[in-house]
Amino acid sequence: SSSNIVSTLSSRIQALAEQKTPQFQSLKKEHGFKHIGDVNVEMAMGGMRGIKAMVYETSTLDNERGILYRDRTLDECMEQLPKANATSKIGLPEAAYWLLLTDEIPTDAEVKAFNAELHSRAVVPDNVLKMIDNLDKSTHPMTQLAIALLALQPGSTFATAYHEGVKKTEYWNYALEDSLTLIAQIPVVAARIYRNVFFNGEHIAPDTSLDWAGNYAHMLGVNDSEEFKDAVRLYLMVHADHEGGNVSAHATHLVGSALSDPYTAYAAGVCGLAGPLHGLANQECLRWLKNTREVLGNQEPTAELLTQFAKDTLAAGKVIPGFGHGVLRITDPRYTIQQRFAQEHFPNDPLFKLSQACLQAIPPVLAATGKVKNPWPNVDALSGTCMQYYGLNQEDYFTVVFAVSRALGCTSSLVWSRRMGMPIERPKSVTLDWLSNNIK
Repeated sequence: SSSNIVSTLSSRIQALAEQKTPQFQSLKKEHGFKHIGDVNVEMAMGGMRGIKAMVYETSTLDNERGILYRDRTLDECMEQLPKANATSKIGLPEAAYWLLLTDEIPTDAEVKAFNAELHSRAVVPDNVLKMIDNLDKSTHPMTQLAIALLALQPGSTFATAYHEGVKKTEYWNYALEDSLTLIAQIPVVAARIYRNVFFNGEHIAPDTSLDWAGNYAHMLGVNDSEEFKDAVRLYLMVHADHEGGNVSAHATHLVGSALSDPYTAYAAGVCGLAGPLHGLANQECLRWLKNTREVLGNQEPTAELLTQFAKDTLAAGKVIPGFGHGVLRITDPRYTIQQRFAQEHFPNDPLFKLSQACLQAIPPVLAATGKVKNPWPNVDALSGTCMQYYGLNQEDYFTVVFAVSRALGCTSSLVWSRRMGMPIERPKSVTLDWLSNNIK
């Protein structure tokens, strides 16, 4: 039954936690005051970039291998995770969620039962649906999503259990309960926002015969093909987690460390994801590609033409979005996976062809400036292109799809933070005068 699969999932998490406990205790008791790095002024003034000061178990970002889900590359995840059907090559994102929580690849049977569990939890209260429907359609979809998550918060079992005085050692069980329900509900809410804003509130009923991600694609209603479902599955899988230091993951972790419930904590993460320097980057990349195509007119997008265009863009003091990464020193593997998908399914799409000319032209131009540590494309350079090909071309909505995906990583990490008994986060801030007086 559906409850059996949750018991199985909980037992796997507990087994991994028991395996990790000696390491956790040893690090705290025997090595607590040992140094793991230095902090310099640039780190303090530069967004704390590079400071190793946060434990985040579910994924890590390797500058040469890319994001690792429980030490597995995304290519390994794509190969090993169960698929929606015999023809799909895409590892299911809900299977990736199981992996993030348990460090195990689920079986096909487990994923089927897990999907049934998620469908059973996907009911959104009528008062929340009415509230979403009453939001002004000019309100940004990300703002609507954050509002919706907070409106779902009264259903939090974590908040109720905490209020009733549950033991600290049981926090993680209730965090898991909330996280599973949030994961189940967020596609329903996200699809409703989309249909309200762009399709006059004409909603599409869920299809519980589909997988979690495939059903989300179905409820969006822009394309009924299996290819589009795979495109959404792919997007949700590769965006699911990106270690703990990015804005959405860190915001979720920070708010969760105050023992806020997963709905409240992930609403904070969504607000962070809505920022132009974080989640909105994918829509900025698509807009840049569209504008570039308009400027080029009928000219064939060759590497030579794009090289000069890139030079002129930089000379005008403008930014070329979609290239570079704060940690990676290679082409983002998430980009490469999406590139393979596009090459297989729509190689002649004008925007995809333009993006490939940019791939040839832009990195050498950026590298020649001497200011860019990583001139290679990141995931945002193609995400929007893949969506728009299938008819999901409303750029303001792209970050909502990102948020549906990132909920997997953020909530799985919340469960682990509560299981490990991680304390409230409270770094020390300093003033400019303090820095000046303490420089060694």
